[in-house]
Amino acid sequence: MARGVRADLAGVLVGDGLPVAIVGVVNVSPESFHPGSVYQGEEAIVRAALGMVEAGAAFIDVGARSTAPYLDTAIDDATETERLARAVELLAAKLPVPVSADTARLGPARAALDAGACVINDVSTLRDPLLARLVASRSAGLILMASPAAPSAPEEARPAPSRAPSPVGIVKEILAAGLRRARLAGIPPERIVVDPGIGFFRDTGIVWHEWDVCVSRGLGALRGLGRPVCVGVSRKSFIGAIVDREDTAERLAGSLGATAIAVVNGAALVRTHDVAETRDVVRVAERLRPRAAGGA
Repeated sequence: MARGVRADLAGVLVGDGLPVAIVGVVNVSPESFHPGSVYQGEEAIVRAALGMVEAGAAFIDVGARSTAPYLDTAIDDATETERLARAVELLAAKLPVPVSADTARLGPARAALDAGACVINDVSTLRDPLLARLVASRSAGLILMASPAAPSAPEEARPAPSRAPSPVGIVKEILAAGLRRARLAGIPPERIVVDPGIGFFRDTGIVWHEWDVCVSRGLGALRGLGRPVCVGVSRKSFIGAIVDREDTAERLAGSLGATAIAVVNGAALVRTHDVAETRDVVRVAERLRPRAAGGA
């Protein structure tokens, strides 16, 4: 990524020469992989989000459907739409920062934007052209996450069988394809950050937690995409595998360690369940990282 490349996510500027931004995660999906991130009832949702903002969150990302690839957490569009729109509307009216909607579905995304969301966090790499057009038409910010292609779409996520897979290379190719979709839909690159999709690649020919380690270690290569990088490692399974902690409640220390490495390797935006603790780690890591990694 050339020096000076930045993105504007609903007024939150991220990228070279700027402090690493922190996104607080609020889930209203009881099936989420980390029960500690789930909030039920208006008072609990608002209290959690306001606490994250006070602790340093630049904006709040609301999720209403778990996308953990190793869990059976399917819900229908109507359920996700109702959950997401209600929570976004509530927070958009109460928070002094933007609200992001974590969804890859057209209906929930439209409802969230109608309710006041300003950013779409899409874990499907814009494979739905209608979602891409919606983001463009609403002038929304976009977090574009790499994820494996569905079995019927073999061109991206599975490496050619004649060569060993390169996790960072595959992620970069998937994100490049997503950026092409964004461009075709008319989404300005200045409103996009990219996310390598830590935790989403499970069937690659590489042990899944080794995949996540390789990608975390090689984040710097994603700078070649010309977009700031967002990383979400908070409480994820690869951390549990490394430190032998099955319970997500016991993965905070490991999450903070992985976050520090992500920042040192160039992350411009960090998505977390634990804003206060993450903020301190991020501030120290960004001061100690090589200037070329983040341009700060």
